[in-house]
Amino acid sequence: MDKESKRKIKILGIASFLNDMGSDMIYPVWPLFVRSLGANMSVLGFLDGLGDALVSISQAISGYISDKIQKRKVFVWLGYLMGGLSRIGYSISTNWIHLIPFRILDRAGKIRSAPRDAIIADLSTDEDRGENFGFLRMMDNLGAVIGILLCIFLINFLGFQKLFLLASIPSLVGVVLILIFIQEQKRDSSKIFKGISFKSFTPQFLYFLILSSIFSLGAFSYSFLLVFAKEFGFKTYFVPILYLIFTATASLFSIPFGKLSDKIGRKKVLEISFFFWILVCLSFLFFKNYFGIILAFIFYGLHKGALEPSQRAFVSELVPQEIRASALGSYQMINGLFSLPASFLAGILWDKIGSFAPFYFSLFSTILASILLAKLHID
Repeated sequence: MDKESKRKIKILGIASFLNDMGSDMIYPVWPLFVRSLGANMSVLGFLDGLGDALVSISQAISGYISDKIQKRKVFVWLGYLMGGLSRIGYSISTNWIHLIPFRILDRAGKIRSAPRDAIIADLSTDEDRGENFGFLRMMDNLGAVIGILLCIFLINFLGFQKLFLLASIPSLVGVVLILIFIQEQKRDSSKIFKGISFKSFTPQFLYFLILSSIFSLGAFSYSFLLVFAKEFGFKTYFVPILYLIFTATASLFSIPFGKLSDKIGRKKVLEISFFFWILVCLSFLFFKNYFGIILAFIFYGLHKGALEPSQRAFVSELVPQEIRASALGSYQMINGLFSLPASFLAGILWDKIGSFAPFYFSLFSTILASILLAKLHID
């Protein structure tokens, strides 16, 4: 990889760092904020699931259009702008119903992800692609760590509204960085995008979509873990610290797991990530003490650190380069669409049966997905 490619990846990493810093100034207290506005767990699950579904749709659309018009940059800076504006909207909301349009704007800002990932994939080689995605995830998670620390220190002084307003600033700075320092890449004219269909995708990619969907159906949002910890007995001020433990762990291990996937293969690291999520569920179900819950958040961080770099690199290698953004967007769309029923179902199970029910269901779906992943053969 040449110096110019390295510079672009660093700029993308810095912008991602800033955006996640702003996001994670509010994410640790998001479920508490929503609950404070009169929402039960089903409503919280709906809002989180709606957000994830919109993320998936926006990524698929932007990935397709990005390939079609041969442009990446516009989706990246516009996505950061939408994220910053949404936090201003959160700051003026006084009822959970008011959150819906700003939640839509916030998560639609993920139009940046598939084109940005395609930029990373295009700038990389087979020997360093996993490492570069790991670097991006490290910067994401490092920004999240700083954002969480700011949340912990400022929430008692500023309250929800002022904190959310402050959180909009880093993303707006990221917009400026992308506009100034990232130039659109020239695309290979011999690889013109001609549209996509199921025939465009390899059988291995379609199989991977199916097993990932099964996993996603049980992968409810982090909000349930935080609310579980709060209702178990953790004080409100300690809830963001649990989120910090998870995020810091994911940040520390993103690059190591990315490098590991370069050496032993994406599939094996994905299997490791599924195993860590199984440990998360088992910890909440059977280690009914403070140490067990803290340990579960460490496992959750290891799960995310292993999952995200390896799955994106894996998808980008299962399809031809000319439809890479479309494939990444389609993959994220399918997973996200399953996130809406996943979190909503988890909320219903929580309200109707009990707080342990979502973990049993997730345990079952993850074991099934793991078995299918083990049977996936890569040429």
